[in-house]
Parts: sequence; structure tokens; C-alpha cells
Amino acid sequence: MNETLVKARGLTKRFDDLLAVDAIDFDIAKGKAFGFLGPNGAGKTSTMKMISTVSPITEGEMSVFGLDPRTQGRQIRQRIGVVPQEDNLDVELTVSENLYVYGRYHDMSRPEIRERTKELLDFAQLSDRADSPVEPLSGGMKRRLTIARALINDPELVILDEPTTGLDPQARHLLWDRLYRLKQRGSTLIITTHYMDEAEQLCDRLVVMDKAKIVAEGSPRGLIEEYAPREVVELRFADGHKEDAESKLEGLASRYEVLADRVILYTDDADDTQRGVASRGLDPEQVLVRRSTLEDVFLRLTGRRLDD
Repeated sequence: MNETLVKARGLTKRFDDLLAVDAIDFDIAKGKAFGFLGPNGAGKTSTMKMISTVSPITEGEMSVFGLDPRTQGRQIRQRIGVVPQEDNLDVELTVSENLYVYGRYHDMSRPEIRERTKELLDFAQLSDRADSPVEPLSGGMKRRLTIARALINDPELVILDEPTTGLDPQARHLLWDRLYRLKQRGSTLIITTHYMDEAEQLCDRLVVMDKAKIVAEGSPRGLIEEYAPREVVELRFADGHKEDAESKLEGLASRYEVLADRVILYTDDADDTQRGVASRGLDPEQVLVRRSTLEDVFLRLTGRRLDD
């Protein structure tokens, strides 16, 4: 059995009258990537801050490395690395100096820091930028440097809050590769993300949070199999024809949604569903058939509302 690195039971966080995290339970196994998904305000970041011991627990129990965050926060922080949602690099220092300063925070010796810096710059593909100032670096380079900085103390647990937000696809995929390599080396990752494809790529297991609670838990593939039929058929109609189509949708699929711009049918047999669409005299302008994804699960569990 996998060793449990983080264990929470009834974990709760309140800010005055706001209940940010409502009595959640979870276990994070050593050497795995564990994801927290949820809309804005679901409680993901508040949970991360409790795990990293920078925010006190209101109620419930949690252990990290078998230690109690309430009384052993310093010992826990010495063994973790944290990548915040926003880069907070020191732009007045060079790339290597940013790593040096964090190494000193962890009471590492100068020779240790030099050796570790060389390893991390190679890992982050920033070796040729070691002496460059931080300010002119691209967003992807800054993000890789922030991750490298979090690894300076060779942490057993790395917490990443929205690690690729704002990056272009090329930078995101490069970061995915770096994080996957990190997991291969035995590190345990905790990731919050808004990108469903990121969660599918990186996470061995994840929870979906909504309104401060955990509403589902499992592997990405397991959640798709549990909450979404095998295929999705998306129909787009010409202006004025979608309303007529709505009256003919019943029984075409196991579930359907009528959105502002299209109709979505969730089905185990897309071909059969398309034949049913034609047999009922429906004539969509566009038909898209695809496999169900984690995003379908996420939207089913949390809805399509916008939370700011």
C-alpha cells in the first residue's frame, strides 16, 4: 500500500462568517500527483494554505508527514516546496541569485546551493539564463524559475497553486513535462488548476470541490467513467431553429443540455444518437462528436455558473 503523506479528516476553515472549507476528508499518497479542482471560491487555495501551514486550521484534523500543522509547522515547512498562484520572484536579482536567497532561507550551505542551483537550472531549462536579470524573462521562464526556486531544498512535497495560468500552450506543455519528470523522481505533488486537460495529464487522483465541500473523488479516468457517458454530440442550429429543436430532444440521449449557442447530448452511442437526430427532422448546421472529458464531469458537478 502507498504511504499516506497528507491526511485530513473534517478539515474546516472559516474567515469570520465565511465558511471557506467545510469538513473535508482526503488522503494524499507519497510519490503521487493529487489534484484539487473547483470553481473560484470553492476552497482550493484555502486548503493549500492549511496544508502548507501558512493558514491555521479552524476545525478538524490534519497531518503532513505524520506531523501536526498546529504545533509542528516549522518542521513541515522545511520539507515542502510551494509554488504560489502569482510569481513573486525578486526582479532586482538574477536568476541564480533568486535560487541562492531561497537556499539560504533553508539554511543550506553555499556549496550545497551552488550544486543544487546547477541541477535546477538544467531541470528548468534555464542554464543559459543563470546570470540574467529576472524582469525581461518571458512568462514561461518566470514560472519555471518559480518552480525551480520551490525545489531548492529538495522537498518531499511540492504544492503548486494554478502552476500554468496565463501561459501559452507551448510553455504549458513544457511545464507539464517538467512536473511529470519531478513526479518520476519520487516527489509528491499537490496541484490546483482550472485546466481540465492539465489535471488529466498530471494527476493520479483528484477531488472536485464546490461551495467549500468535496463533491467527487477519484482518478481522472474513473471520474469520467462514473459521471459521464462515453461520448458527446454537440449540435449547433441556425438562428431561430434551436428553440424548435428543444421540443424534439427527449429520449435522444441519456442526458442533454441546451446552451445559448448549442445543444449538448451525452450518450453511449454517438452514431445511434445522430440517427435519432435525423429521424426527428432536426437539421443542425454543425455536428461535433467527441469523447467525454474531465471537463464534462467538472461542469456536471459544479454547474456552468461563473463565480468571481
